[in-house]
Amino acid sequence: MLYLFIKAGLSGILIAIISEVAKRYPGLGGLIASLPLVSVLGMVWLWRDKPDAANMAAHAEGTFWFVLPSLPMFLLMPAMLRNGYGFWISLAAGCALTIALYSLMLWIGPRFGLRL
Repeated sequence: MLYLFIKAGLSGILIAIISEVAKRYPGLGGLIASLPLVSVLGMVWLWRDKPDAANMAAHAEGTFWFVLPSLPMFLLMPAMLRNGYGFWISLAAGCALTIALYSLMLWIGPRFGLRL
């Protein structure tokens, strides 16, 4: 149980650091947020829990394929915010778009041989 709290604590600290940096330097906050730090932490935790090369390879590949449908959210949100939409509606629209694109990826991916 302590291990779970350590994982959650370190992951939470990373998110807190990103939000604090972004308050002062939005571009730098975006750069840090765009780094695959959460993915790397997830891979470290996964490897520590289950050191299986095939499982890790499948996880890393799945992460790659699921990053792609998440990217349009980062174009939709700023476009909506700049056009006068509120933060919450922009965030909701970005999340809805991402969910729709994830669903599309889950439907299309296997047809192209992707094991997601």
